[in-house]
Amino acid sequence: MEQYRTLSPQYGTRQHGPRRDRSRPPRPPRQPVPSQAGRGAGGEPVRAARPPGPQRRPAPVRRPAPAPAPTAGGLPNPRLTGLGSGLFCAAVMFLLGALCSALFGASLTAYGVLFLPVCALTARWVRRGDLMTAPVVVPIAFAVGLLPLADGEGGTGRLMSLMTALATQAGWLYGGTLIAGVIVIVRRIRLVRRRRTAGARPPV
Repeated sequence: MEQYRTLSPQYGTRQHGPRRDRSRPPRPPRQPVPSQAGRGAGGEPVRAARPPGPQRRPAPVRRPAPAPAPTAGGLPNPRLTGLGSGLFCAAVMFLLGALCSALFGASLTAYGVLFLPVCALTARWVRRGDLMTAPVVVPIAFAVGLLPLADGEGGTGRLMSLMTALATQAGWLYGGTLIAGVIVIVRRIRLVRRRRTAGARPPV
């Protein structure tokens, strides 16, 4: 008779694969090591290099030019309104008329000579928005300045003296008005050119 071989129970069933030693503790899982490519020699983070290519630069912002500081010893350069320029011219001519009456024996020639620079200053100091008022206010100021120079008794006599002075000194009156008109026209032309130049500039 054939005898069957029996396996000892101590060996147990055969398992497929390599044997595992249960006496050793399991290994801990590996942790990812941080990459050192982005750090420098001292451990400091290093910024990644930007890829080569065209980069847009921010457009430069234009700042308005600062106003020029007034130079020491220069002439004043105020800006008068239309009414202010009329009051300035009339007040100055009245004072000059009184001065000519006291110092020069009511000389109309000296008064006319002093009238010319006052007209130039009035046209120079009036602001841009009221340029056309300068040639209008200077003849009125010329008549106001003749009041201290008019000699006559009573209101009628003084009025007749004033009319006579205006008729005889019309040359100074026209000359001062012409000076004021020329200065106003020149300033007006410069203002128009500046506006056209500013409008023709391309936007930044």
